[in-house]
Amino acid sequence: MTGRRPLLIAAAASLIAPAALAGPAPETMGLWPGSPPGGGGPLGPEHVSQDGAVSRVARPCMHIHRPDRPNGAAVLVAAGGGYRRIEMGKEAHPAALWLTARGITAFMLVYRLPGEGWVDGPMAPLQDAQRAIRLIRARAASHGLNPARVGALGFSAGGHLMGLAAAWSDFRTYAPVDSVDFLSARPDDAALIYPIVTLEPPYQHSAARVALVGHHPSPQASAEWSVQTHVRHGCPPIFLAQAKDDPISNPANAVIMDQACLRADVPVEFHQLPTGGHGFGMGRPGGPTGAWPGWYRAWLARHDMAVS
Repeated sequence: MTGRRPLLIAAAASLIAPAALAGPAPETMGLWPGSPPGGGGPLGPEHVSQDGAVSRVARPCMHIHRPDRPNGAAVLVAAGGGYRRIEMGKEAHPAALWLTARGITAFMLVYRLPGEGWVDGPMAPLQDAQRAIRLIRARAASHGLNPARVGALGFSAGGHLMGLAAAWSDFRTYAPVDSVDFLSARPDDAALIYPIVTLEPPYQHSAARVALVGHHPSPQASAEWSVQTHVRHGCPPIFLAQAKDDPISNPANAVIMDQACLRADVPVEFHQLPTGGHGFGMGRPGGPTGAWPGWYRAWLARHDMAVS
């Protein structure tokens, strides 16, 4: 894997907000020793848009941002994009810089997109997420990390992916390829920001649902790929934030996840913002969305992930 991809992402992301996205190019770690499970994939080179959105992902990987003073905690970051692209510039990169400023090593996940010709279809991004968590644990010592302090942070469709990683971690999505795959794929906590949670009616109108299960899925498929279906006692603590006026991910999504956690006695903290729409990333200064990173920081501190 060359260093070209992180440089492209950093350069494209800087077109949006240069001051906010400044920082060195991250390291890159491939997820799989050979071809990803199932085979298939897109033809042609990976595409990075002017605002840093990635698509045509043939080689899933993680971009690693290290803090100057690491505290031993790590967070896997998954940006959204409806499972049609990955908003690295708008969501993942700013989140990684925010985390590293607080001593947390950030791993930005570049996951496979189900509509790009992968044989395993909707399973492909979850395979990548599970492999990524296991790799972070396997390489913890070399990165100065505690393998029992590995969190997850997801936005929109990335919130759906990190929600599945947290709630469905006991489901083996691929056959082991090496010793890494015998480690736990369960994150120690998960923050889901304006997430897609359910694919079931009447909340099925999302790009993520179409990308995962198509326009006319069976009720079984819609339920299987809904996060709340898999929430059980023993799931990691969950942090939720979503605006009441979200036009992309119905605001009921976070409510449904909150209720599922409460029913299963899973620790959950839910912040419903009065306004803010969708895609606000690490928050917009001066508005309601600007408050959630502070709540998240306090929550991370309570779960031994960051200083208060």
